[in-house]
Amino acid sequence: MKTRRVVITGVAGFIGSNLADRLLREGASVAGIDNLAAGARGQVPEGVEFHQADIRDRGSRSLFRGADAVFHLAAKNCIADCQADPVETADINVTGTVNVLEACRSAGVKKTVIAESSALYEGSRALPTPEEEEEPRSFYAVSKSCGRSFSRAFERFHGLNLTSLRYFCVYGPRQDYRRTIPPVMSAFILKLLKGERPVIYGSGKKRRDFVYVDDVNDFHLQCLSDPRTDGGTYNVGSGTNHSVLEIYEIVESMLRTGIRPEFKPDLPGEAETTLADIRRAAALGWRPKTGIEEGLRRQVEHIRDRVLAPEEP
Repeated sequence: MKTRRVVITGVAGFIGSNLADRLLREGASVAGIDNLAAGARGQVPEGVEFHQADIRDRGSRSLFRGADAVFHLAAKNCIADCQADPVETADINVTGTVNVLEACRSAGVKKTVIAESSALYEGSRALPTPEEEEEPRSFYAVSKSCGRSFSRAFERFHGLNLTSLRYFCVYGPRQDYRRTIPPVMSAFILKLLKGERPVIYGSGKKRRDFVYVDDVNDFHLQCLSDPRTDGGTYNVGSGTNHSVLEIYEIVESMLRTGIRPEFKPDLPGEAETTLADIRRAAALGWRPKTGIEEGLRRQVEHIRDRVLAPEEP
């Protein structure tokens, strides 16, 4: 790998820890920043130079010195929590992002990859949704939109070399199960493995574009090596979608528990359907490779062997 030193914010989280693993295998030197408010120290791979720090702290800027590239993944991203506390949401996702951008500028970082979100498309009716569509509705989506505006300004006024990635529903090992309302994959698998009824909010007919974390990391690495990504904004999804009920049925068919879900009132601020238009990323040669059943099988194995096994006598 030509990139020698990479800094990851949110390294103790789901995507950040998986990315750190991949970069280390590719021979990069990885420094990680996380305040551990949501991430878990035990998820940070051995070999990462770890710093427990907050992206809002101006003192954290020194941690970016010497970096060839930065992946800014740290965020407050549970929609329910963001709806409950818009002030902290703005503080982390806007002020924190600006602080990271300034750190990258002052450190002379050659490439910065910014995590955006498919939540920017909440109000759009265009399916599959191209990158030109932006209609944020929830506090989380609005905060990510503000972060994007600051990113564009740092490009415009300071020449920062940025690539923006709009993740759809990324899943796989280490997916955050500690949230107030966990992502459906982790929630279903954990509940069923424990012999408990999983919860479905609403009818279960909402459809989501799910993309496996290894496929996401393929594009992360391409961002580091392919100058065509410089200055670009890309959807990172699978280009297909599944309903929440379909995901439940796939997991149940693997575990064969016979447990049926519990239905609760729908959650506010969520889109009915997400579906990525991935033509822009595909034009660069990237395509997701992991099918939904294979990805879920790997996630089941991880939760069974790594999350629940330590609790056994």
